[in-house]
Amino acid sequence: MRVVVSEFMDETALTNFGDGYTVNYDPGLVDNPARLLEALSDADAIIVRNRTLVNVEFLNAAPKLKVVGRLGVGLDNIDLDACKERGVEVCPAVGANTLSVVEYVIGTAMALTRTAYASNDAMIAGEWPRGVLGNGGEVSGRTIGLFGFGGIAQAVAKHAISFGMSVAAFDPYLPKDHPAWEGIKNCTTDELLGLADILSLHVPLTKETADMIDAVAISKMKSGAVLINTARGGIVDENAVVAALKSGKLGGAALDVFAAEPLTAEAGAKFSDTPNLILTPHIAGVTFEGNTRVSFVTVENVMHVLNGG
Repeated sequence: MRVVVSEFMDETALTNFGDGYTVNYDPGLVDNPARLLEALSDADAIIVRNRTLVNVEFLNAAPKLKVVGRLGVGLDNIDLDACKERGVEVCPAVGANTLSVVEYVIGTAMALTRTAYASNDAMIAGEWPRGVLGNGGEVSGRTIGLFGFGGIAQAVAKHAISFGMSVAAFDPYLPKDHPAWEGIKNCTTDELLGLADILSLHVPLTKETADMIDAVAISKMKSGAVLINTARGGIVDENAVVAALKSGKLGGAALDVFAAEPLTAEAGAKFSDTPNLILTPHIAGVTFEGNTRVSFVTVENVMHVLNGG
């Protein structure tokens, strides 16, 4: 069995393939389409993250392909219909990086609410901005709003409650009698926007969710609210977020995903000189521990399919 890995993962997990498997681990393949298509010619399995496009051209180059292992849970880079038509199984690493995302959401929520962690330059210059930075807030007693209430959002809710936060959520696909709603305020979209002191996004990128957090949606949010996006970049109108941060309508924002990835200097220029903004390169779910879990789960998933499980 031949396995191709086109993006980075914990290499130690690959040793679990053992005898009978040949592994081509080459994280550079994602940036070299010609080499990637060539490598697929006799591949039984491919392991990808979110940048490798598993589309019809990809599948045409991989006639023996049986399974796509996804190092994560988002599937918008994979043509699921084309995979199903060809009998190619798609296996996301469900749950393996949940804690990493949860800690990112809670951590950035605390940092943006406290507004106390960008004073190095002033302190080194001999300033003492205690009067300004001492005015930051606490997350305890605030409401975190979760747009989407799947597994990761439910884990965020659990941790948020332990910090003394109230939780509200919107998810039209989760039945109202589902036990996950216990202790959570089930809201409409507009109710959630108006309630949330901190709004965290947990929905896939679809026609319905594209640009759903735009200037109109932001206008319905509390003045000074915090926005956190670890879902997909196209869900947020980035220009509207920048304008809201600069006007003070939003009190802070953490963006881990972007409409254009990787974020280029040209695309990133819009974020220059924007206050209380945290930008990270799609790593909310990527920690040392999370990467290890995701990698081992993905290898197990791929082996299960290849072994006829």
